[in-house]
Amino acid sequence: MIWLFILLVMLLVISPVMWLKPSPRQKRVATLRNAAMQRGLKVALRVPPLHGDTVPMPAYRWHYPPQQPGPDFMLVRDSHAADALKPFGHGWRWRKEPLRGLPEALEARLKRLVERLPQDALVVESDTAALTLWWHESQGFERFSTYLEDFQALRDGLAGRPDHPQMSGPPAPPLV
Repeated sequence: MIWLFILLVMLLVISPVMWLKPSPRQKRVATLRNAAMQRGLKVALRVPPLHGDTVPMPAYRWHYPPQQPGPDFMLVRDSHAADALKPFGHGWRWRKEPLRGLPEALEARLKRLVERLPQDALVVESDTAALTLWWHESQGFERFSTYLEDFQALRDGLAGRPDHPQMSGPPAPPLV
């Protein structure tokens, strides 16, 4: 009987320690985020630009060079977009199109990229500072790394193509 009591006390002492141990998913996500940040991406938990969504979501950001801002656009997966939005590729819609149309080669690259993203990738967004992927991190780094080259090439192609041309290059001389 005393051994049973000792075993019960030991289990009560050990059980909170076991709760602190990260789950396999937490380990995978930590490895994914660390590997992504080592490759120059910025990873943050932020409220996504989805209507009515207030739960933070991972945002993976490829920053544009400071002197080469990018265009403003947002693509949303069909499952989170209104039917009234203009379609773009299979399963995606424009929530916000770039003011200046993308060159055909860049638009084709973007279309190929978003069509192969995992189902939990919900938003691809670009603003003057960065190209951002909003997703729920369903894959490990090995699979995610297959998108890196495409995202980097897309970011490099979009850099210096702001919607407002006065934002790139040296400031205009003052009018006299």
